[in-house]
Amino acid sequence: MAQDGDMPELSCDVVVVGLGPGGEALVARLAAAGLDVVAVEKELVGGECPYWGCIPSKMVIRAANALAEARRVDRLAGRAPVEPDFGPVARRIREEATDDWDDTVAADRIVDAGARLVRGHGRLDGDRRVVVDHTGDAGEVTTIVASKGVVLNTGTTAAEPPVPGLAGTPYWTNRGILETETAPASMIVIGGGPIGLELAQAFSRFGTEVTVLEVGPRILAVEEPESSALIASVFAAEGIGVHAGVSIDAVAHADGVFHVTCGDPSTGSGQARTFEAERLLVAAGRRSRIDDVGLETVGVEPGRHLTVDDAMQVKGGLWAIGDIVGRGAFTHVSMYQSERAARSILGEPLGDYDASFPRVTFTDPEVGGVGLTEKQARDRGIAVRIGVTDLAASSRGFVHGPGNEGLIKVVIDDERGVIVGANSVGVAGGETLAGLAFAVRAEIPVETLTNTIYAYPTFWRAIESALAT
Repeated sequence: MAQDGDMPELSCDVVVVGLGPGGEALVARLAAAGLDVVAVEKELVGGECPYWGCIPSKMVIRAANALAEARRVDRLAGRAPVEPDFGPVARRIREEATDDWDDTVAADRIVDAGARLVRGHGRLDGDRRVVVDHTGDAGEVTTIVASKGVVLNTGTTAAEPPVPGLAGTPYWTNRGILETETAPASMIVIGGGPIGLELAQAFSRFGTEVTVLEVGPRILAVEEPESSALIASVFAAEGIGVHAGVSIDAVAHADGVFHVTCGDPSTGSGQARTFEAERLLVAAGRRSRIDDVGLETVGVEPGRHLTVDDAMQVKGGLWAIGDIVGRGAFTHVSMYQSERAARSILGEPLGDYDASFPRVTFTDPEVGGVGLTEKQARDRGIAVRIGVTDLAASSRGFVHGPGNEGLIKVVIDDERGVIVGANSVGVAGGETLAGLAFAVRAEIPVETLTNTIYAYPTFWRAIESALAT
């Protein structure tokens, strides 16, 4: 592993600050094209996704879903006593996914790709210049001068909502919960978005008593109301408490117990209600790490995100990719953007930007979405036609039995005759989404989609049924 902290100044073609999946891919791509690349990372090479996000969370979800499926055996095939144990999945996360939160393998990939790795906090110091304060080396810095420019990929951190009493308590974010060795007896989740819902259901299946608190009017607000309602009904059936439209008024922690006080309309007239649990997971959004990257030294005034063009350029000699540009906080979006930034830097053709990115919430059932929701389409003045079908009522849903809840909803631009958005909820809903994502991206005519053979009996055949409604 290369460490360049002892060098006072470096020259290169490109500096990439932040080595999440998109940054790591960009470094390898540019180095393979023959550029001299310096990669800067303060924390773990690979970023949030492999250590505290996508990969370990899906390991927990996979294990939790195995428990849920085992509990369905009694209704399908006999008897299968279930005794949850969080130990195996905790070991998988520690040993298989994260190497005990050690990034040696990922760091070596950077060096093996032909780039130089500099450890520390990277900060712009004028156009095409980055100063790195080295982690653990007080006062030691390296200045890097890049002939072509700098790419920022500094990612996000869990937001701390301004709730009285919350700061200073030992609450969990996505990091703490995915480093735990045991499932708690009880847990409150603040936030009804994808992260909160995925982990709420997974830990509930391990025996944790879970309550979800959402300030907005419904959980999973980024998706269709029908999808939100379906997930809420599944959670209720599994014994997960869901309270939407509440205010989070105060948090306290004493004697190993969290106390969360809410204004809850369900109690009448906004009367305060206090929930108690052993653990508190705060999953109330993410905050871009752009407040200390030296943007003022290059004349950029940041908002909540950085503004980029479709080449991912902030200004001449400065690019940004990933969560910090506000075009979708997903690993696959960051990877897509890294390729566009690479093409821009290398002078290669870009092609049009794909703004219809797919997204999946890995609850059970999975919730896949792509393109515009019905409301977004109507707000844009599109002549909307809707198609919806119940997945449980499909032939495959009937055969599948327990755990068959789901739906397909398509949002059609009736004037152009194309799908502009869709939700795919159900068993492997994220996989079923693939066909819909291609249809939206390629603007495949609805006429072509209705004149297509859908294999029987499959879940994706429900797309045909939705188009027919």
